[in-house]
Amino acid sequence: MAEHHSGALLASVSDTDPGASATDERTLTTREWIGFIAMVFGIFMAILDIQIVASSLEQIQAGLSATRDEITWVQTAYLIAEVVVIPLSGWLSRALSTRYLFAISCAGFTLMSLFCALAWDLQSMIVFRGLQGFFGGAMIPTVFAVIYTLFPPRLQPAMTVVVGLVVTVAPTAGPVLGGYLTEAVSWKALFLVNLVPGLLATLLTLLFVRVDEPEWELLEKIDFRGILYIVVFLGCLQYVLEEGVRDEWFESGQIVFFSVMAGLAGVAMFYRELTTEHPIVDLWAFRDGNFAVGCLFSFILGIGLYTIIYLMPVYLASVKGLNSLQIGQYIMVAGLFQFVSAFVAGPLAKFVDSRLMLASGLFMYGLGCWLNGNLMHDDGYWEFFWPQALRGFALMFCFLPINSLALGTLPPEEVKNASGLYNLMRNLGGAIGLAVANTLMIQWNKGHYAKLREAVTPGSPQAQSLIGGLQERLANAGVADPELAALKQLHKLVMTEAEVITINSLFHGLGMVFFLSLLLMPLVKKVSPDASGAGGH
Repeated sequence: MAEHHSGALLASVSDTDPGASATDERTLTTREWIGFIAMVFGIFMAILDIQIVASSLEQIQAGLSATRDEITWVQTAYLIAEVVVIPLSGWLSRALSTRYLFAISCAGFTLMSLFCALAWDLQSMIVFRGLQGFFGGAMIPTVFAVIYTLFPPRLQPAMTVVVGLVVTVAPTAGPVLGGYLTEAVSWKALFLVNLVPGLLATLLTLLFVRVDEPEWELLEKIDFRGILYIVVFLGCLQYVLEEGVRDEWFESGQIVFFSVMAGLAGVAMFYRELTTEHPIVDLWAFRDGNFAVGCLFSFILGIGLYTIIYLMPVYLASVKGLNSLQIGQYIMVAGLFQFVSAFVAGPLAKFVDSRLMLASGLFMYGLGCWLNGNLMHDDGYWEFFWPQALRGFALMFCFLPINSLALGTLPPEEVKNASGLYNLMRNLGGAIGLAVANTLMIQWNKGHYAKLREAVTPGSPQAQSLIGGLQERLANAGVADPELAALKQLHKLVMTEAEVITINSLFHGLGMVFFLSLLLMPLVKKVSPDASGAGGH
């Protein structure tokens, strides 16, 4: 019976007529729905785990007896491995089939989650986190490809909304859930929580997913040189972006070495993949104008999504002094409005021009970032609420048309490869956005502090008045040396104000990125709501 459904599906998606009624009217079976839902749960875990350790690094550091610099590799190892495997996922999916690749990846991810919880030192944790990221990264593009091969065109927008919610909400939920689990149980719970859902997703995928059949002959024509170039290029690039800020970029010999390696491997990769008969990653997909523009917007969305997820907790922790649970209460607003927007953007996508939706989404997201840049250090919950609400609501208006633009009109045989490249662009956007934000934060903090310090001089009446008030308050509180304590508090106030100005400037910068991205709108071609993933151009 499963083989019958698989054959019917393959026959329907291979039809090159966008208006084929067999494709439009096809109804999914209960088994296919169960399989797809299991895959969605799988990628939710994989994306959640990118950020789940973010708010618990101090506890993991203490548990593994690591230094502050060393413990960041718990996150870096996952990201490097994930970025490396994402573009390979298209070829792996064709060779092994969607069913077997996803099941193997989900099982490996679950097993590595268990090993992370059992890690006995930092080195073992880094190895297990890297393997966890490798298995997790292979799952993400597979689900995007399934949307355009399993579902008829009328259901594709709704399924894109579902997967879009997972992709955008999971990174926001990661630090919140991580903070809660660490405080309620221990940091080991961050990994143990994956075991039951991971096992269920693996079994349900094996039992119910029948999208395609393995092309075992591809395993006889493996382009090992292509794989090596891709791994070295993306691995070194991600390392440079992650570690560059801490090592002061090209002042570090290591950063220079890995930058050169990334450059050489990148040139070799492009040459190899564009000239070999059986490429691991088919870069010729970028000849499709819609796909190329969709990837560019995916890159921009990655910059906004991941940089904001980084900046908000930094601001709330260092400026407002909130703990991980309180930070979660602030940033969950964006996730809630993402959920609400799914019920608005989904129906609108059926009859509103995708270009209008995308322009509206980019403008709203940019405006939300810009409003976030007008905050003061003593602002409360509601001053943070509305910019986040606007950004969260805008995400589905961006994600849905970008996804349709990039993948919605490709022939089904190209979707798997293209999905890997599309997801890679979002992750690279996030990595580059974070690297730039981190670098600017360090430089601008120093600059703003220096300017503020020049203004706070012994001859300044405002400074004297502030120090006098602080001394009087501290003396009344029984502080032994109120003068020294007042100077320390003044230093802290100046540092905090410098940080507020810096992060506000970064929020404004992100807003400008999205406003300027509107200039790319003339490159966007209209994608019909009825466009088929079966070659409809």
